[in-house]
Amino acid sequence: MNNRTDISAKTVILGPPNFYFHTEMKQSFDPRRNYAETRQKIGYVPRKQATQDDYDRIGFMSGLEVHQQLKTREKLFCHCPAGIYQKADDYDAELIRHMRPTLSELGEYDGTALMEFRTRKNIIYRIKNETACTYDVDDTPPFPLNPEALRQAIGISLLSKLKIVGEVHITRKQYLDGSIPTGFQRTAIIGIEGEIKMKHKKVRLIQLSLEEDACREVSDIGHVRIYRTDRLGMPLIETVTYPDFKNPSEVREGADYIRFLNRSTGNVRTGIGSTRADVNVSCKGGTRVEIKGVAHTRWMPELTHNEAFRQWALLAIREILNQRFKDPADWKMTWREVKAKDFKLENLGVPKNADLQVYLVNLPQFQGLLSHFTQPGKMFADEFTDRLKVIACIEKPNMIHSEMPDGTAGEKVWNKVKSLLGSKEGDAQIIFWGPADDIKTALETIEERCRMAFTGVPNETRKSFADGTTIFERVLPGADRMYPDTDSAPIPLEDETIREIEGTLPKLVAERIEQLMDWKVPEDTFTYLLKKNLLPLIERIRSELQIPARFTATLLAHTLKHLEGQYPLMPGFSSEKVFDLLKFLKDSNLDLSLARRMLVHLYQHPKMDFESILVTLNFKRIPAEEIVAKVPYLVRKYREIRTSPDDKAGSRWIMGNLSKLATGNIPMRELCETVMKTSGQVDKMNE
Repeated sequence: MNNRTDISAKTVILGPPNFYFHTEMKQSFDPRRNYAETRQKIGYVPRKQATQDDYDRIGFMSGLEVHQQLKTREKLFCHCPAGIYQKADDYDAELIRHMRPTLSELGEYDGTALMEFRTRKNIIYRIKNETACTYDVDDTPPFPLNPEALRQAIGISLLSKLKIVGEVHITRKQYLDGSIPTGFQRTAIIGIEGEIKMKHKKVRLIQLSLEEDACREVSDIGHVRIYRTDRLGMPLIETVTYPDFKNPSEVREGADYIRFLNRSTGNVRTGIGSTRADVNVSCKGGTRVEIKGVAHTRWMPELTHNEAFRQWALLAIREILNQRFKDPADWKMTWREVKAKDFKLENLGVPKNADLQVYLVNLPQFQGLLSHFTQPGKMFADEFTDRLKVIACIEKPNMIHSEMPDGTAGEKVWNKVKSLLGSKEGDAQIIFWGPADDIKTALETIEERCRMAFTGVPNETRKSFADGTTIFERVLPGADRMYPDTDSAPIPLEDETIREIEGTLPKLVAERIEQLMDWKVPEDTFTYLLKKNLLPLIERIRSELQIPARFTATLLAHTLKHLEGQYPLMPGFSSEKVFDLLKFLKDSNLDLSLARRMLVHLYQHPKMDFESILVTLNFKRIPAEEIVAKVPYLVRKYREIRTSPDDKAGSRWIMGNLSKLATGNIPMRELCETVMKTSGQVDKMNE
């Protein structure tokens, strides 16, 4: 390997249990080996191999903030229609804004606001007249809070066993990322201190808030961030839990429960973007880190697992640094500007652009840390490149470093870098590049992240990916960004109104699950049925058509779910069509087994009448007696041709010959009993 430096042997015992760092006498430094060794030494295990003991060892702790759009006709603080979406290139006008922070009532700035201000972003809004108004672009004050949304939020709060507030107070929450043109989000607490009942435990809820949704991001490149405003202002509820989840599986279970509870009311939107969750994660000795906007609950176990171990790795890095420096104030980063051509860096990711400046940075005694494991496939150096992208707005690739596993720049280049920087043994180096205007912010960002390493885990918001890894998104907001909204009067909530809403609530999710179990519905259908809020439909079919819930549940969660994955949803189809289909079969005295074949055509052609679907299937109505009458003949026929004494094979052969005629005309079990009786196998069937 390139870039090998001898380091003396030592063993350092670190603060938290199981942390240590060891190197052998005169061992040459190898980034690949260092990555693997640090991964092992912090005790990282893949999630599928992890046990509760692993999570207890690192002190895994997690909580949720689940955001759910409400299904209202209008937005929360204006009369624009809610739920109409536009394409990225479909807009009538563009507005440009520059955000700047404001002081809180205590005369302090929020850290997130200051970070966003440093990015010097040009925020562009693409506006569609149909979905936005002067309130959305902060040209007029808000209208009174949408009463439909308020009632829906109260209902969901009651289902969550939250205590409803006596008076709704609207506050402002600062957002300087540009996602809301006003620079703040209007939000109001509706209920506090509730709980949800999961399979093996209860999870406490802190609160449920009603707030306006933000814009949708179109792109974020350099200093330009573009949004579209169709989603802006739509009513949104946020359910916040205490950090009661002790392992990643519980996090997903809790998120699903809240999602199912919200959907059980029928008052929320579904589909991509309608439900999003922020997951808060920490470990023993770490701090709260928020994984923002997790779109799928199935991502949560891997994300929370990796985030907890990322923090555990950062604590190991802290302990190493604290052993190397008695006083962190003694640590000092140095740098100098160079010409890219002098290092022949064009082949290493540095664009051939005269406007870009190249800087060398020396990090004293950081050897072994840049290649230190943090997440699967990621090392501590990634913490720098991510922040350079977000804070300094330098697009990736934006840096290389002396501990890249592939030895990217080569030994000659790094020896020259060390010479120019006056590096000492044990130092690490970075080469980064960017526009001249961004260099100062970039240097500040690198130094800031290094100093954070001395204290452990920085409070931050991180963006999630499907592979379970995360990247830095912004500094975690603090309480200083909240202040009262002077444009909105308090709204008193009458006890009579709350009791009225309480009388319209559906059953609790826990009760729904018990109901499914009582009906002997297969457990593999539960998630789909609860996610789609299909239990009311199953109950209606069971009550009005006397069709067993187990049959309807499997028809929906197996057949319909499969069709959704195979074909696009056609206009006119809804799950209510299943009721009409089953009613047709009952009224026509046709067997329910035909429903699965008919549903395939109904899903693709919702406007076809049921008789036409039967014609398409080449279905013929044949009296059950006529089908049964064929059994003796087929029994005799099989006995003439059989090659095995296994009579059950004969039953299968007979059923195969009759199945096409029988489907829809006679229950298959009834026909099977007749076949086995005739062939003398009824006793074996009962076994």
